[in-house]
Order: sequence, then C-alpha cells, then structure tokens
Amino acid sequence: MFMSVLSGLIVSIDAFFIGLSLGLQERYRYIYLVATNLFLMGLCVIGFFVAGHIYEILPFDPDFIVGFAFIALGLWTIIQFFLCGYIKKRNGGRGKQESNKIFVLIGLVMSFEAMLITMGITIVFHPGATLFIPVSVALAHFGYSTFSFFMARMKRVKKIPAAVCHVISGIALIVYGLMAFFIEFGI
Repeated sequence: MFMSVLSGLIVSIDAFFIGLSLGLQERYRYIYLVATNLFLMGLCVIGFFVAGHIYEILPFDPDFIVGFAFIALGLWTIIQFFLCGYIKKRNGGRGKQESNKIFVLIGLVMSFEAMLITMGITIVFHPGATLFIPVSVALAHFGYSTFSFFMARMKRVKKIPAAVCHVISGIALIVYGLMAFFIEFGI
C-alpha cells in the first residue's frame, strides 16, 4: 500500500507546475482550481474501478504496458514543449492570447491525466489496490496545485522558465514508468 500511495504522490508532481502557471494568470480564480480538482477526484475514482475490470480482462500482466505508457507520456511532455517552442520561434514568436477556454482545457487535461495515473497505479498494484490510490492521486493534485497557486499569488515565486516545469513533469512520469518495471521485476 505504501508504494501505491508513493506512486500517487510522485506522478502528481506535475500538478505543482500546473497550479503555478494558473496562479500567475490574473484572471484565474482559486474557485476554478477547486472545481477542477473535485472533477478530477471523481474521474480518479472512476479510473480506479475501470482499471480493476481491465486487469481482470487482460490475459497477461499489464505492468510493462503501464511502464512503457508512462515513460512515453513523460518523454512526450518534454519533447512536445520543445517542439512547440521551436514552432513558435519559426512563426516570429507570435502566440495566442489565453482565454477561459484554455483554462477549461487545462482542467480537463489535468483531470483525465489524473484518471490515467490512477488506472496505471491500480493495474500495477492490482492484487492489493485500495481506494487509497484514487484518494492519494486526487489529494496530491489538489495539494500541489493549491500550494503552488498561492505561492504564485503571494509573489513568492518568480516566473519559472516553462522548460523547467515541463522537464520536471516529464521526469516524474518517467520515474513512475520505471517504478512499474521495478515492481514487475521485484526490485
């Protein structure tokens, strides 16, 4: 059980940087972050129950699939940021103005990512999986994003380069993918 909760805390570290970036946006309100995290918790619980059924259906041990999926997601997070930056430079640095649609999209992506994280952790720890998994993922997302949101609002944090945020988020996902392999090999 300890490893499943630790997994939820590790892979939720990207929520810290999401909360930080939202806290730096003057138009974004804390109530929006609370609503997003409530929706996220619901999806985590759904993901927990869906993952249990998926595990029962699969004729093989899915730890390798989960490991490769999270390593790929982590690498994609890192590479995607640098590719978007390259494309933006080629277009003369012109970017779109952020709107409320962007904030809703960020919330949806964060929620579905948390659901996938919950499913992955549940599949890896299936025989001993408990409701601590979705609860730890949801509370970690809420805690990290709230803490960083208020750090940004209190001007305790200067603007962090976006590359740092994306690289750390990607590394957290890669670490979880490697943990799935370690569990499979009994390390």
